[in-house]
Amino acid sequence: MPESQQLAMRPVRLRNYLAYGSNDVLGAGSMAVISGWVLIFYTQFCGLSAGQAATIFAVARVLDAFASPMIGYISDHFGATALGRRFGRRRFFILAAIPLLPSFALMWLPGQSFWYYLASYVLFELVYAMEIIPFETLAAEMSSDYRTKAKFAGSRILFGQASAILAGFLPLWLIEALGRDSADTFFYMGLIFAVLFMVTAGMLYLFSWERHGPGAPASPPAGQHRSAGPLDALKALYRNLFSTMRIRAFRLHLGMYLGGYISQDVFNAAFTFFVIFALAGTTAVASGLLGTMYIVQFVAVIIAINLALRASPSRAYQVAAASFGAGALALIGLWVMGITAASHMIWLPIVLAGLGRGALNYIPWATYNYMADVDEIVTGTRREGSFAGVMTFVRKATQAAAVAGVGFVMQAGGFVSGAAQQSHGAILTIALLLGIGTVGMLIFGVFISSRFRLSPATHAVLMREIEHLRTGARTPTSLEAQAIVEDLSGWRYDQLWGRNPLVAEGQTGGDFGEPVNAGR
Repeated sequence: MPESQQLAMRPVRLRNYLAYGSNDVLGAGSMAVISGWVLIFYTQFCGLSAGQAATIFAVARVLDAFASPMIGYISDHFGATALGRRFGRRRFFILAAIPLLPSFALMWLPGQSFWYYLASYVLFELVYAMEIIPFETLAAEMSSDYRTKAKFAGSRILFGQASAILAGFLPLWLIEALGRDSADTFFYMGLIFAVLFMVTAGMLYLFSWERHGPGAPASPPAGQHRSAGPLDALKALYRNLFSTMRIRAFRLHLGMYLGGYISQDVFNAAFTFFVIFALAGTTAVASGLLGTMYIVQFVAVIIAINLALRASPSRAYQVAAASFGAGALALIGLWVMGITAASHMIWLPIVLAGLGRGALNYIPWATYNYMADVDEIVTGTRREGSFAGVMTFVRKATQAAAVAGVGFVMQAGGFVSGAAQQSHGAILTIALLLGIGTVGMLIFGVFISSRFRLSPATHAVLMREIEHLRTGARTPTSLEAQAIVEDLSGWRYDQLWGRNPLVAEGQTGGDFGEPVNAGR
């Protein structure tokens, strides 16, 4: 029976969508809290310099550069172990991470040293990777249908936006309860989110499943073999990770992802400082503005879900980028005109930015769920874990680079930690980060999106060709199908289904020539 029919035998119900989506309270919620508030917490409440805060991000991401890909690779192969057969090759890691998620609250204890904040941040990042990488494989594990995967992505992003709304407003509510100068505001916020992380991870474990039963990995195409020893396994890990970049759709997807998300990381890291020092606001005002922006993003995700199901993701991405960019530039315009955060005019850029950001959050994760399908037609295997490891590493590394970069640039621009007022040069630096940094990354993402051609129609052709090759066929069903598959994969049709030099699952192939579009 074709694999797609096997998956169709287990229907995806509302509770599965909700359980899957709710886990992005950890994925997006923690990132929203960190990108929006951790620089403020470190510099204004803990006595760290902007450079020290940036160093914490940099060190944590270097360590994560090894951890995230390793977890993805291990989860791809964990089905061969007793624990994998019992709990699932992906779901075991989700279950094991639940009692470790309170580590998020430890990041926000006030009055600690630089080394404490570094250690607590690294600890949470490792726990985050342990849970989120297996989670990111489950949409592709639970269904092969385009619309079902789009709904999984939509559920995920909606929950993520809801948690971002909480990340925006919760400090405001806690400030009102504890006082504007209380550092305990952030500890209680971390504690509340840690409890939510544990609940949603438990729901995900209970209401998800895996493609090949309780953890058995897919069988490789005939003629391929698994690596035999530890050294071979280590080599296979890094070959696997680099090989994901030889899938053309994934390379383009990463470009769109980075353009949309780094622009938001830079914006988030600079926004609170900009509101406080450039627009004469307060931490509470910045919290309310962020919360409102996230509400608008929630609405924008609902709109984007419908667009992605009916139209081209790349076109929706371009419209969203234009809206977000206009909002960022409008904020700079208010500052130039001397308008403060107390003016009603502040709501126009907040709404524009929120509409764009919501769609930019959804579109890359909607398209990500189809990357393993494109990879399958090239390698003949399912490597969701490898792609999830690369995605998580890229996301965390780029967010760290963005937030750390903002910290270093602010310090170079004359920013003084803990000061009630900043120099004109420091404020100008913050404004340039918010404007040029955000818009520059959006332009990059728009350029990449113009070359991305995955859509509901082309994905349907891709899945038909996978079933066609699974029967043992060597030629395409039509010239049109051949052109579509070659554009998505970046390989000639005669090289598909494992007949190529790309290494998958630690197996080596013969020398069949170079991939299509090499160097494009």
